[in-house]
Amino acid sequence: MTKIIEMLRAHEGVETHAYKCTADKITIGVGRNIDPAGGIGLEDHEIDYLLTNDVARVVTELNNSFDWFFYLNQARKDAMVDMCFNLGLPRLKQFKNALAAMENEDYELAAEEFFNSRWAKQVGNRAHTVTEIISSGEY
Repeated sequence: MTKIIEMLRAHEGVETHAYKCTADKITIGVGRNIDPAGGIGLEDHEIDYLLTNDVARVVTELNNSFDWFFYLNQARKDAMVDMCFNLGLPRLKQFKNALAAMENEDYELAAEEFFNSRWAKQVGNRAHTVTEIISSGEY
């Protein structure tokens, strides 16, 4: 299997971002046609593989950025991962008051600060769910 992988990588090229191939189809990786018009897209197990890697990356970012993240219970960790996944770490770090409240274990204030934001207005029910988890520590 190694030889065919090497040959296909050489012939198709390797792209880390989506691009339009010579047939004008949206393509990723090594010639994977994901175009809505006739592409094969991604299977659920491939989507879950990517998502699992993304969650692991976000957890690492949060652990490296906030000493207190490690000590949160799993529900609050998951809420913070959800927010960071959605916003990206640079935008999440702009929530100075909410993050200070998280560090001080004042989860009600943190939830209030997160909820009274432009982010919450933009994401609707997601904000209700995430801030409730932060406040209560439970799903």
